[in-house]
Amino acid sequence: MREAREKKFVLCVRNDECEDLELRKVYQVLPDKKASQDGYLRIIDESGEDYLYPESYFVPVSMSLRAQNALLVAR
Repeated sequence: MREAREKKFVLCVRNDECEDLELRKVYQVLPDKKASQDGYLRIIDESGEDYLYPESYFVPVSMSLRAQNALLVAR
């Protein structure tokens, strides 16, 4: 069971026509049930804002809470 404070992260593997996504970069996913039902993820991209991107552009990444916190502080 995942802890409530644990965040979800994904690795970008495609960025077709998306200037705000970098290949091979890890991005935070924000919860959005409607978007996920439609095949999209809500991602905080390079602009610092959250937008919907096709789920197929990403693969899930598992990491420790310590690694998650390090990523979030680095933003």
